Amino acid sequence: MPTRRRAVLIIASLCLLALASLGMALMVGTISVPAADVFAALLGHHSNSADVVLQLRLPRALAGFACGGLLALAGALMQVLLRNPLADPYVLGISGGAGVGALFAILLGLPVLGIDGLAFIGALGAMLLVFGLAHGDGSWTQTRLLLTGVIVAAGCGALVALMLAIAPDDRLRGMLFWLMGDLAQASDWWPSLLALLVALALSMPFARELNLLARGMMQAQALGVAVNRLRYAVFLLASLATAASVTTAGSIGFIGLVIPHLVRLATGNDQRLLLPASVLAGGSLLVLADTLARTMIAPQQLPVGVLTALIGVPVFLYLLSRQAK
Repeated sequence: MPTRRRAVLIIASLCLLALASLGMALMVGTISVPAADVFAALLGHHSNSADVVLQLRLPRALAGFACGGLLALAGALMQVLLRNPLADPYVLGISGGAGVGALFAILLGLPVLGIDGLAFIGALGAMLLVFGLAHGDGSWTQTRLLLTGVIVAAGCGALVALMLAIAPDDRLRGMLFWLMGDLAQASDWWPSLLALLVALALSMPFARELNLLARGMMQAQALGVAVNRLRYAVFLLASLATAASVTTAGSIGFIGLVIPHLVRLATGNDQRLLLPASVLAGGSLLVLADTLARTMIAPQQLPVGVLTALIGVPVFLYLLSRQAK
């Protein structure tokens, strides 16, 4: 099968998977909605279930797809930037910074807008701190960036533990749900979806250079790649994508780690195909996981981050055993 035809087939299959996951999210729940009523609601026809579809399930499904796509895109970029297959969107402490901001807002009793605002500020603060400390006197290596991110993440984790220890009981549940990942409060879907479109559009022009960077920094430089400029751009894009996702849905694990590996098995390591395919696969997986989180013990809801971890752990262990063989 020709390479171009294979790429089109993979992207088309993932698009169908994304549509199927979104359709399932709109139909399945405490109240089951037939497919005909879902289509009628989307076309603007009023029905008894139109409000459930348009006001409750559709914004949550779109926000979940955007967050999953952002995490998968950030994970793929981080793995190229750090040349480390274990790199994920949270490895540089961005999730920890967002967690500090969000939990501080919950502790103060701020509304959802305040929680989102402080979470984004915390993520940006952690990103700038890691970048500033890792850059130092101008020398910047993958190892130095990774170690700086780990230290910043540890510091943020200590602050999170401190706030959980002093939090009143009536706010502790909301703080824990945020830390485990929760799409229940994701009513505004368009900021995260817009962030996904912008991040993907900005990262695709770097795809050819990322292919060269994946082979090694010295080889990329020899072939004319402006490595420092490329690394700055990739770090900024991956960090902002992670910040946008964490602000919307909290810390959702394993999407950014596992999805790029799974997609790489089907597409190879060509970033021109890997990046959009990871976005589609990551968004679809998070929508399916959130649908499962809403329906497993309905009407009670589970944190979606717990389910993604339960799915991601055995999948990643399988990938490790397969690679060892």
